[in-house]
Amino acid sequence: MTSAPLERTDHTAAFAAAFPRFLVDDVLVVASTMPPHRLGPAQPFSVEVVGEGVAIPERVYNDEPDAALTASFSARQRTVFHCLYSRHHDGRVRQRHVEQIVSLTEPWVVPFVVRLVGEYVAQIQRVIWDGLVDIDIPGTAQHDVYGAFLAANPAFLQRTRQQVASYWDCYYRNRWPRKYYPGTVIVESLRDAALHTVGRGGPAAVR
Repeated sequence: MTSAPLERTDHTAAFAAAFPRFLVDDVLVVASTMPPHRLGPAQPFSVEVVGEGVAIPERVYNDEPDAALTASFSARQRTVFHCLYSRHHDGRVRQRHVEQIVSLTEPWVVPFVVRLVGEYVAQIQRVIWDGLVDIDIPGTAQHDVYGAFLAANPAFLQRTRQQVASYWDCYYRNRWPRKYYPGTVIVESLRDAALHTVGRGGPAAVR
């Protein structure tokens, strides 16, 4: 007896929810190229981006589309594409795509990068470390956009710091002292940027 094929479902609405509303048309273009998958995006995490709530999937399972389908993307659509695939279930795919967005300073890109800091793949953390070249320099676009985002999302920052500490303890304590673990270095720079923003009258209390 042959089993029925598993249903493949379009999850465009979940992808659109990961970005501010002004990007919806770009998300629809990107989503139209993504091969459908029977598994929907995993439970999202919620953050605020420039005053608007978004819900970003913990994981997406769609295969990467053929390059011919993405060749006509605008620069903004390509960034949306890389953001979504930075949430892919395969760590090698996540790494390839975060390499393309880590140096950008669009506020809506920031949570995709920060979420990867709190995950367990040290190679991806190293990519982020290498890409956040100005994070410790007040007045730079990178420092200011990350600081503003994290000052507005203190619980997300605190959760990320806790995850970094937990993964260091589980997997890396015999490889690096905690203060030299890439995740620790990055997250403390992010915290300092947020504290600097709060010190200038930015939102929230960062611990």
